[in-house]
Amino acid sequence: MLHLRLSQRTLRFSFSARTSRGALAEHVAWYLHLTDDTRPMVEGVGEAAPLAGLSPDYGPGFAKAIADLCQRFNAGALAAFSAADAPAFVGPGWPALTFALETAALDLARGGRHQLYDNAFSRGEEALPINGLVWMGDAAFMREQIRQKLAAGYSCLKLKIGGLDFATELELLAEIRAVAPPEQLTLRVDANGAFAPAEAPAKLAQLAVFDIHSIEQPIAAGQPAALAELCRTSPIPIALDEELIGVTSPARQAALLDEIRPAYVVLKPTLLGGHAATRQWIALAEARGIGWWITSALESNIGLNAVAQLTGEYNVHGFAQGLGTGQLYHNNVAAPLHISGGALRYAPSEAWEALG
Repeated sequence: MLHLRLSQRTLRFSFSARTSRGALAEHVAWYLHLTDDTRPMVEGVGEAAPLAGLSPDYGPGFAKAIADLCQRFNAGALAAFSAADAPAFVGPGWPALTFALETAALDLARGGRHQLYDNAFSRGEEALPINGLVWMGDAAFMREQIRQKLAAGYSCLKLKIGGLDFATELELLAEIRAVAPPEQLTLRVDANGAFAPAEAPAKLAQLAVFDIHSIEQPIAAGQPAALAELCRTSPIPIALDEELIGVTSPARQAALLDEIRPAYVVLKPTLLGGHAATRQWIALAEARGIGWWITSALESNIGLNAVAQLTGEYNVHGFAQGLGTGQLYHNNVAAPLHISGGALRYAPSEAWEALG
């Protein structure tokens, strides 16, 4: 018989940074531990860490929801359960829970070693290129992050914008380009919906002089007609991010992509509903010639590893993914995930920290 239990950890950031939704200091991660009586020493672990202001399942009812999930699972006296069963078992409206239960089931099925898939990344044979993330903050804080990322050898930087005066943000981009031309460094920016539709065209034109690879969500989600017009006219390729959250049916997903026609979609499995849901978005995007990349959503290393191993299922052709969040916390789960030279590597022979 299968059993599901719960643990949690309050993750503490190694710095206090601003986002478009306020300052970040800590983030709660919940872990689902899945075991099977026939293999008592094997445990599959998955993470649910919904984000305030973004995750549909974030809120005061989440703790009860995840406890109720465990109770309902154990009451079912299940002899078998697969990752494919997770979305229906969890039900709609709980994407982080679905991601966690899928991950736990994948982990258990492959021996409880946090190797969810058999691919070149999970075997430690290939690294995944990642962008260096520069958090919002005051100008000095952002400059220091930029300096560190360039020194660490990143070939792609992503800057969160919208938290400072726009003129200051343009100055920061000019400083980057003064030392790292486009052929040396790819620049992405993420506005998190900070621009008003009326001002967005002028701001995009100002940003374009810095050879920006793409801009995520220049205007707030929920304005598909305005975003479609921006995608048609923008001098910078536009990527959808928050626009995808909560759009769960394949028909609605296809309609959204067909209406807006973005250059890229940014996929966060924790926010979109897990592994299968992310694969569905990729299939729809690729069928339309829309590019994509996968991004973690401030999970601990348990969730980051799951997102990275899912990414490893695809040939990303040296295209930087958003998987550089493992160094953000003082008390992250110790894991054999290593960043060097702007790439994330997994070392399967190294040990993981045991969770309670």
